[in-house]
Amino acid sequence: MPIDSAQSDPRTYLAEERTFLAWIRTGIALMGFGFVVARFGLFLRELASIKTLPQFETSALSVPLGTALLVAGVLVNILSSVRHVRIVRALNTGVPVVTKPSTMAIVVALALAAAGLTMAIYLSQELVTK
Repeated sequence: MPIDSAQSDPRTYLAEERTFLAWIRTGIALMGFGFVVARFGLFLRELASIKTLPQFETSALSVPLGTALLVAGVLVNILSSVRHVRIVRALNTGVPVVTKPSTMAIVVALALAAAGLTMAIYLSQELVTK
């Protein structure tokens, strides 16, 4: 099966490479943010050990939420790698790549929006109770 000019165009491969690297950056950012969230309780305890600062209460949610974000980052990296290999193989064989909305992008965006909304509600209730 001959490869048409759209599939043999290097810009197509480079565009797929940029998309893949964007997903990798997203996964790394999720993992880094998850680590920071998980360790934030430890940071607050260290600050509280200084006698001049008031005692901080740490949340029991920081470790599970941070771990969930870290796992989400790992999953994004794995799924983006699988997607990248699948698309490059399709481009190499000349199979037309049908574009559609990225399910992974939608799921990640909705999950991050839900996490952000949850954190906003939590922080606003912390402010009201103090």
